[in-house]
Amino acid sequence: MKNVKNLIWIVALIAIVVLIGVVAYGYLKKATFKAQNPIVTMEVENFGTIKMELYPDIAPETVSNFIALANNGFYDGTKFHRIVKDFMIQTGSKNGDGTTGATLGDLKGTEETNSYTIKGEFLANGVTNTLKFEEGILAMARADYTAYAPSLTSESYNSGCSQFFIMTKENSYLNGYYTPFGKVIEGLDVVHKLEEVEVTVPEGTEEGANVEVSTPVNPPVVTSIKVETYGIDYGLPETLTPFDYMSWMYSHYNIQQ
Repeated sequence: MKNVKNLIWIVALIAIVVLIGVVAYGYLKKATFKAQNPIVTMEVENFGTIKMELYPDIAPETVSNFIALANNGFYDGTKFHRIVKDFMIQTGSKNGDGTTGATLGDLKGTEETNSYTIKGEFLANGVTNTLKFEEGILAMARADYTAYAPSLTSESYNSGCSQFFIMTKENSYLNGYYTPFGKVIEGLDVVHKLEEVEVTVPEGTEEGANVEVSTPVNPPVVTSIKVETYGIDYGLPETLTPFDYMSWMYSHYNIQQ
């Protein structure tokens, strides 16, 4: 009988030791776990593949927005509508000319047609973002309404939606004023091929006008953009109501609609 009791105590002790080991391992694994950052694969027709790493710990709202749009197929078929050599290449406008963004339906995979914007995640907008605008950086494009009124700072900073750009050269002027949220890890040669595309002034531009020469003659087409999240659900960003520039202009200048 005594031997049986001793055996029970030994088995119980072993079970306790094993349980403690399992629990300790679980805590250690959780404490040391580092999630694999999302990886973007962008295919550009006749140019090749560009891969980019996203940084959700630095710009979580922007990253979740980009992932949702990409994996819902929003970017498939869009064009690089703005290319400035030794600066950046830009895409993400559904109509291909840089005048449109995405809708809530594009973001959520629903039939909603309302447009939206997200908060700019950079220092000037109260968000600490340590990424610098160097070659290969992926960043969110936004509007700049301060050219019309200096008071429209917040409206400008929080106007990003779907358009993004990739830096082809370092530009420290943008640091702290735009949202960098990823970086090219493969295919930088493709990025530089894209910046060599022939560009011209937009159609209808008056002769002698001081405008940027950045409209591709034959805009490169984004075949697809997909993001591997390694099983992590990054959810959806907090969306904002877009600034209605036309209504503001009518009101500001007392123009009758």
